[in-house]
Amino acid sequence: MRVIETVAELRAALQPSRRAGRSIGLVPTMGYLHDGHLALVTESVAACDVTVVSIFVNPTQFAENEDLSSYPRDPDRDLALCREAGADIVFLPGVDDIYPAGFQTYVEPGALAEPLCGAFRPGHFRGVATVVAKLFNMVQPDTAFFGQKDFQQVAVVRQMARDLDMRLAVVSVDTVREDDGIAMSSRNAYLDATERRRARCISRGLFAARRAFEAGERDAARLLALAREPLSEMDSVQYVELVDAATLQPVTGAVERPAAICVAGHIGNTRLIDNIGLDIEGSRTVRDAA
Repeated sequence: MRVIETVAELRAALQPSRRAGRSIGLVPTMGYLHDGHLALVTESVAACDVTVVSIFVNPTQFAENEDLSSYPRDPDRDLALCREAGADIVFLPGVDDIYPAGFQTYVEPGALAEPLCGAFRPGHFRGVATVVAKLFNMVQPDTAFFGQKDFQQVAVVRQMARDLDMRLAVVSVDTVREDDGIAMSSRNAYLDATERRRARCISRGLFAARRAFEAGERDAARLLALAREPLSEMDSVQYVELVDAATLQPVTGAVERPAAICVAGHIGNTRLIDNIGLDIEGSRTVRDAA
């Protein structure tokens, strides 16, 4: 496994594989890796000849009052996990490599970035879309792998890839959960033992709604009520929405198309997000070729 820090070195390292027609997979991360990230690496290793994992805590997707400075970091552990998972290259750029002096061009996502997290984190998806576009240009992967826990992010990235004619497939991999149902997240490290127990309420509500859906319930209001019921254990709830999987717009009445219930809020000072699909066809992955 090679550890690379500059764009020039990354391009030089990938050039022989590209010339030989070998497929390249990209797993973009912000580090502090967990089994959810490693599931993406495993998917890439299985599907592609070369796997690149990027580790970059992207400052442009954090607001001033968010946790950029305290975001968990452990690069040595991350590298060991990437090596064990079979990554070929780990790209560890600095901020100046991604946003050099004089940088002023950003990707502005559209309607998919406005609801849900977009309503509570203005500018977040602008930062996400910009850094992902840059990574796509730097690596030029055939396939990029993202976790379904970041449901809205996947939708925004897929739309960007289509709109900007990026020649790659965007693959979303099912959310990996702890044994108690909590969606794996780097921010789970912020939770103390009591907060961790309370955080189970999010997946508990989502699972209840999915069980009802699988049993035949199609009324959006009743499904949302099941998802909301346990959330009194949270310190704040930003949103609980049942949305169309394609448009991310709220579903009212009967659920007749693939949809998802999405939740965000705080346990203590930690913001957590989670979602669960309703009638989203699929095996373990959902693929979209741009």
